[in-house]
Amino acid sequence: MIFRARHLLGIEQLSPQEIVAVLDLADRYVDLNRRTVKQSDVLAGMTQINMFFEASTRTQASFELAGKRLGADVMNMSVAQSSVKKGETLIDTALTLNAMHPDLLVVRHPSSGAVNLLASKVNCAVLNAGDGRHEHPTQALLDALTIRRAKGRIQRLTVAICGDIAHSRVARSNLILLGKMENRIRLIAPPTLMPPGVDDFGCELFDDMAAGLEGADVVMMLRLQKERMDGGFIPSEREYYHRFGLDAEKLAHAKPDAIVMHPGPMNRGVEIDGELADDINRSVIQEQVEMGVAVRMACMDLLARNLRADRGMKATGVLV
Repeated sequence: MIFRARHLLGIEQLSPQEIVAVLDLADRYVDLNRRTVKQSDVLAGMTQINMFFEASTRTQASFELAGKRLGADVMNMSVAQSSVKKGETLIDTALTLNAMHPDLLVVRHPSSGAVNLLASKVNCAVLNAGDGRHEHPTQALLDALTIRRAKGRIQRLTVAICGDIAHSRVARSNLILLGKMENRIRLIAPPTLMPPGVDDFGCELFDDMAAGLEGADVVMMLRLQKERMDGGFIPSEREYYHRFGLDAEKLAHAKPDAIVMHPGPMNRGVEIDGELADDINRSVIQEQVEMGVAVRMACMDLLARNLRADRGMKATGVLV
């Protein structure tokens, strides 16, 4: 199995072969997670620390569950009650954590590049759970697994990414991954929500949903990231939904078997119609949540193998 990375900081550092390796192993973990007994001892004896500087429900719960199912000792560090709030620098936090000898460190941080800085200061594997507007690699990987299982492939598809692209690390990671896997990518958003330099992304750009969704295999909706907005990016939520919210009428322009995705949390009636989000024939949003646990298990398993190899340790109970 080809996976050489010591950390998972972004999709940009992964080769197409490494992406496929993660997805193939994650497929096996999907099967494990559907059994009555879901435990493995792949990470037995290892310590996983989850450190979230930003609030999270899905991602933090998913990483915690993934670690526990693999047999790791999992600690959730409450940053709101930590020394960070007392003025401790990120580097001092990293040194403190390093002294505890963790094996896996899962980090979400509001500043782009903060996770890379931590990775350079610790002697363990670091997983980026989202940093600023930079990347969210495990989200892109779980989206890729969801697409592959629904469509039978992750290459040569037409994927429309719609909404707040300017503020979305999910969009950035998906752009990189889908591009590496030779897909046709369309970005659909009002001009105010397109990122700077978007013309260099190699994507088709649209500010009209009907035109952008024409013949799409995958429709990926994005959350309006109001916490990152410091001005009037949209006239109103009502107007935004009218023009860019996904409903059955707009989805009719995509292929009849097109799937609908959303990384969550959803703003129903703003980014997507509630009935469409719950339509089991079109929506794979709940499947994305399920795939998230399996993908994060696969990523930690692969990183742990490389960590053991670096440390000269013998793996125990590795899933094969």
